[in-house]
Amino acid sequence: MKIKTRIFGEIEIADEKIITFENGIIGFPDLKRFALLHDEDQGDEAGIRFLQSFDEPAFAMPVMEPLIVKPDYDPEVEDELLACVGNLTQDNLIVLVTVTVPSDLTKMSVNLQGPIIINAEEKKGCQLIVENSDYPVKFPIYDILQSRKGGE
Repeated sequence: MKIKTRIFGEIEIADEKIITFENGIIGFPDLKRFALLHDEDQGDEAGIRFLQSFDEPAFAMPVMEPLIVKPDYDPEVEDELLACVGNLTQDNLIVLVTVTVPSDLTKMSVNLQGPIIINAEEKKGCQLIVENSDYPVKFPIYDILQSRKGGE
């Protein structure tokens, strides 16, 4: 399927790469079909990826794996909240968090309270709210990313 995106221009995405969010994502309940895209130059090592909407091609949400910036991230989630994504295992589970990138990059943050859960085998996803005050909506990541960059 061809799609003209705001960030990546016109791209071709194979149908089997489309991830369906039965209930949409928080704030965008009507957006249900997405693909996970990244900068080809960075390959699988890309820190920030984009959840690109097929329903609204101008919409692409920056996301990243939370363990990059919070190695002990392990929210407890009720099993019934995950029923819509099918049978999750360690091998098919992808956990992402949304990234906020303001004009002042030093204020960059991730939302640890609203993780995105994807079943990579079944191509189903959902976004939830975790009830844990240890996981803020705006967790600052600029300094963490800078120190990782310096340490590599």
